[in-house]
Amino acid sequence: MGFLSAIKCIFGGTPSGDAVHGPEAVADKTLAADDVPAGGGDADLLLRLREAAPRLSVWLGIVLEGVETAGSLLNTRLLFLLRALDVPEDEARTFALDFDDWLRRMDYRLVEEFCSELQYRLALALDLEDEDDERNRLFVKISEGLARTREHLTRRLDTLFASHGELDDEFWKNMGELFIMADMGYETSLALVERLKNSARRKGVTKTAGIRDVLRREIEDVFAAPCRISAVNPPEVLLMVGVNGVGKTTTIGKLAHRARMQGKKVMIAAADTFRAAAIEQLQVWAERTGSLFYAKPAGTEPAAVAYGAMEAAVKEGVDMLFVDTAGRLQTKTNLMEELTKIRQVLGKKHPGAPQRTILVIDATTGQNALSQTKFFKEAAGVDELILTKIDGTAKGGIAVAVALEHGLPISFAGLGENSEDLRPFSGAEYAAALFGESGGGVKQQRPKAGNGHMSVKVLLLVVFLSL
Repeated sequence: MGFLSAIKCIFGGTPSGDAVHGPEAVADKTLAADDVPAGGGDADLLLRLREAAPRLSVWLGIVLEGVETAGSLLNTRLLFLLRALDVPEDEARTFALDFDDWLRRMDYRLVEEFCSELQYRLALALDLEDEDDERNRLFVKISEGLARTREHLTRRLDTLFASHGELDDEFWKNMGELFIMADMGYETSLALVERLKNSARRKGVTKTAGIRDVLRREIEDVFAAPCRISAVNPPEVLLMVGVNGVGKTTTIGKLAHRARMQGKKVMIAAADTFRAAAIEQLQVWAERTGSLFYAKPAGTEPAAVAYGAMEAAVKEGVDMLFVDTAGRLQTKTNLMEELTKIRQVLGKKHPGAPQRTILVIDATTGQNALSQTKFFKEAAGVDELILTKIDGTAKGGIAVAVALEHGLPISFAGLGENSEDLRPFSGAEYAAALFGESGGGVKQQRPKAGNGHMSVKVLLLVVFLSL
């Protein structure tokens, strides 16, 4: 079933139970007849698309020419593009309706306000996130996000390399101190220096002139994620953990948005029942992303919320269930017991759940992120990390420290406030951006977040347009 068919099913279903809330149904809406080009559409526009470089941003730029605001012309052009990509008519219309509904909820009118979001949605729906053009756009965001960290690190590296010619003991000592100042921590800095020494020795590098490339490649290796079985019996349950204030609620919303754009039916469960406004904030995100929402009154036992949400998710045929949890480190013992209970009730109701336990950490907290990772790894069995607020810190080196010290993969990085600013993390691109190199064409193994549904058609069209 295609992405847009999945959206139609999501909006078409009526959730049962007082605690489960779904998005306002939009499947019955229709576009006016004059919103849609008759027949094959505008011949000149189609010719321009055929002659253009086979890139999503180029195609989108062509169809949006002359479109200044949301409305009938935008719908017409968007439907034209989807038809040119041979997307089934019902799926194309549902995509346009869903986007139009989102524009109204967000109160966006001008193209510059929503163009980036539209490209992001199309890239996910068409499975074009690995397209070079889209990767270049992502790399720019990563590079901009690491600008402050890069400024600090490269300046110190340049000074260090200029003051040493040989890779002697004094050089390695100063290198370790540099890493510590980059907020990588003492133990991690020593470990990274040792790895660099061994790597330089194996490659026969004896001068400082050759160590920069060795350093970049070593940092890439730090982020190498192990292979694992990604298939699950739905629903896939993601247990979200992290201290208060790291951006966990926003991250859940962004992940839900991403999954929805990939055609998944999503439910968000509010198991943090003690923090003020936590339930209300999650409900806003559920409504914004078109996800189902499960909650109980404030003060309810979190494990009871998790159990009820698991039961509702199975009943509703949900693909992904996000379970929010509390993050009160001042009550360590209680929090550990609480997380253990939640894991137990989820697994009892749905064997294997939670399939992924994701820790959200704030890059601006520096060394505190290391202690948080250690605590939650012990308490909740963390599988992966999401690093938020990279765009607002000079402490981007904490990503290296956490990955090296705890051996956990980083799946996503938060690079801004918008939904599209939560992006798949790539160690190769992180290393390239950290050292100010060009890395937009670097390929990565994407974190599992859903299957694309239109990729074969898009590939065929790319070949067709290239002839």
